[in-house]
Amino acid sequence: MSEDQAKEAVQKFEGEISSWGGKIKHSESWGLRKLAYPIQKKSTGFYFLTEFECAAPVIADLELMLKRDERVMRFLTIKMDKDHVEYAAKRRSKMGAAKSAAAEA
Repeated sequence: MSEDQAKEAVQKFEGEISSWGGKIKHSESWGLRKLAYPIQKKSTGFYFLTEFECAAPVIADLELMLKRDERVMRFLTIKMDKDHVEYAAKRRSKMGAAKSAAAEA
């Protein structure tokens, strides 16, 4: 699978979340990385982080979609509490500041 195909798959899932009434807060591509252990005889994979807000039944439907899609090797869904949400917002603002500083240099 190429990077473009991986991004297309992520856009499909984000579109489904939006169509079910969810809201995408943040999406981030971590790129091609080495896996901790081989999965289906593959040693590398594309990693993506998507932060979204939705109703509980949407998560069950999304996880079912992810399980059925052969392009997805593994996924992890985490419910964030208020402390996690604050930390994620701070992390994004620091990353944005670092990217803008790098662009100016």
